[in-house]
Amino acid sequence: MSNNGRKKPRLVADDRRKKTTAKPKPKTTTATKRKAAPKRRRKRSSNWVVRLFGGLFGWFFRLVWAATWRITAVVVLIIGMAVLYTYSTLPDVREVLDGRARGSVTLRDRDGEVFAWRGDQFGGVVTAETVSPHLKNAVVATGDRRFYRHFGISPRGVASAIRINLSEGRGPLSGHGGSTITQQTAKLLCLGVQFDPDVWESEQDYVQDCRRTTLWRKAKEAIYSLSMEAKYTKNEILSIYLNRAYMGSGAFGAEAAAQRYFGKHAAEVTAQEAAMMAGLLTAPTRLAPTSNLERSQDRAATVLRLMREQGYLSEAEMEEAQANPATLSEAAEAQTGGYFADWVMESGPDFFTRDTTEDVLIRTTLDQRIQRAAEEALKTVFEEKVKDGSKAQAAIVVMSADGAVRAMVGGRKTKVTGAFNRATMANRQTGSAFKPFVYATALELGYSHNSTVVDEPYCLSIPGSGRWCPENYTRKHYGRVTLTDALRRSLNVPAVKVSEAVGREKVRKVASDFGIESSLADGPALALGASESTLLEMTGAYAGILNGGSSVTPYGLVELTLLGEDTPLMGTGGGIGERVIREEAAKELIFMMNQVVMSGTGGRAKLPDREVAGKTGTTQAARDAWFLGFSADYVAGVWMGYDDNSPLQGVTGGGLPAEIWRETMIRVHEGLEARPLPMLRGQDVASDRDIDPRPEQPQQQQPTQSRGESAVERILRDLLGGGNR
Repeated sequence: MSNNGRKKPRLVADDRRKKTTAKPKPKTTTATKRKAAPKRRRKRSSNWVVRLFGGLFGWFFRLVWAATWRITAVVVLIIGMAVLYTYSTLPDVREVLDGRARGSVTLRDRDGEVFAWRGDQFGGVVTAETVSPHLKNAVVATGDRRFYRHFGISPRGVASAIRINLSEGRGPLSGHGGSTITQQTAKLLCLGVQFDPDVWESEQDYVQDCRRTTLWRKAKEAIYSLSMEAKYTKNEILSIYLNRAYMGSGAFGAEAAAQRYFGKHAAEVTAQEAAMMAGLLTAPTRLAPTSNLERSQDRAATVLRLMREQGYLSEAEMEEAQANPATLSEAAEAQTGGYFADWVMESGPDFFTRDTTEDVLIRTTLDQRIQRAAEEALKTVFEEKVKDGSKAQAAIVVMSADGAVRAMVGGRKTKVTGAFNRATMANRQTGSAFKPFVYATALELGYSHNSTVVDEPYCLSIPGSGRWCPENYTRKHYGRVTLTDALRRSLNVPAVKVSEAVGREKVRKVASDFGIESSLADGPALALGASESTLLEMTGAYAGILNGGSSVTPYGLVELTLLGEDTPLMGTGGGIGERVIREEAAKELIFMMNQVVMSGTGGRAKLPDREVAGKTGTTQAARDAWFLGFSADYVAGVWMGYDDNSPLQGVTGGGLPAEIWRETMIRVHEGLEARPLPMLRGQDVASDRDIDPRPEQPQQQQPTQSRGESAVERILRDLLGGGNR
């Protein structure tokens, strides 16, 4: 068959290929369109939500940003204006270096050596450039390691301090402050607020108010700090800090502290000394080396480590400094004469001592060698002869015959400041220590050391009080005795008899003229020391006996000058005054008092290498025990008792007080050549064997006259009981 005239039939394979290539296309397109349509609808819905929330967030962010930068701009503007205003009020840096409210008092001993400081010590202006580099580095390393890199405030430091405070259970502003040196300086300047007595009751209240920590005050402190950073250089700020910071023991500023603790200028301190000074800044009172040297050295070791960590010291330098810690100067370590210094401050004019606004230098009578002798003697006796736990107290005064006080101990604790001074403040009954003034009156009126008086039962009628009968300490009577023997044995009846015979008013006047200014008793018990007095007064009165019968005014201040000036503003305020008794009478009295030590109640006070004289004193119920006496060179007085007036147990003036006196005087006289006492000697002195042994017959006895005895003297001698003078 032919295929003419017809189209050639399609191949099946070709049809299959065409179908497979043609049909899927429209199917695919249709399906894709059907499936894509819903997806496009979901996408449009999601984008709308995103756009909605995105728009709201953008709007809110733009709102917050607009408010934030405006508020920030306002705050910055306010802070800037506050800083600018504060900046304009800041004084020149030279005007704020010395910020003390009062001046200082430096006390020097008789040789010109410093032994005590009072008031607010300054020492002089220093700068960050003039102090020792070690001190500058130690202060920065301890107080503010980023001092030279911040703008007055350290946000990192504040945040760290808040974190530490909260972790330790305190408030965010309690405890660690995170303050920079600039902020600490702002506090020292009290944010520019000056002391006003109409606002604050005292300077202490003013200082406490300056140190208050509140949120508002921290804000003011920040503004003041920023102003300081704008006004002053970093070194000027550090200079203010180094001059105004309190460094313990009354020392304000680096120069005062260096002088106080090490006896040198701030420019001369070593690394270990600088570390100790820098360590004081955190707790100046507690860490002061004069209070606890070991604790201060431990703190200094930490400061040295910080200096090493920050590159101010090498490892070798740190180890060398830690191995050889700073120690106090001899003057600072001694801390002698605290009671004496307080007494001088009290005795001087207020405007040059306690309330001075100037820096004052006072040269005094103190002898540090004698002061140490007294302190050591007191300590020795209490350690060796007083039971542990005893609350008994004691006081010592040592002076020259002209009243110049060489040593003063006002209590068992010797290294003190501002403590109760039992040598000057405690008015106590004097007991038999008063009797020398009774016999001084008799000797001045013409009686002699060898005149006699009868020791016997004796009573007086006292108006308003009734009958009074004095008794001897031994409860015994010894018949006719000389005045010397009566004093040697400290007999009470003869003392009262002599006082009544010569007249109480005369006795009172002699005692007062010798310097016992306390109110003296009016009754016959005056002779037995019923009156009260201070140890300083009594020692001064005994000095009058030693110097030949002239009164003395105890004194400690020799010369007062202002720092930097040569002309003294005032001089000695004491010394020898008017004559009270004749020199011959004083010599007899000294002999009588010498017998008290040689063979009487004061035997424990005897010195091995020189003559001494003295008198014991024990009051009623042994509430007070005294021993006062002298060598040819020094007068010393010792009191012992309880502050609450409790009786002493088994203690009399001839016991522990005499031993304290002896230990003191042995040390005081070390290296001094022995000199004789200015007393009667040889044939002028009668022995006990010459005392008339006959019983007393005062109305019948006819005394023999000698040296033109007057009728008045005969009458007085008859009242005393007769006998030879």
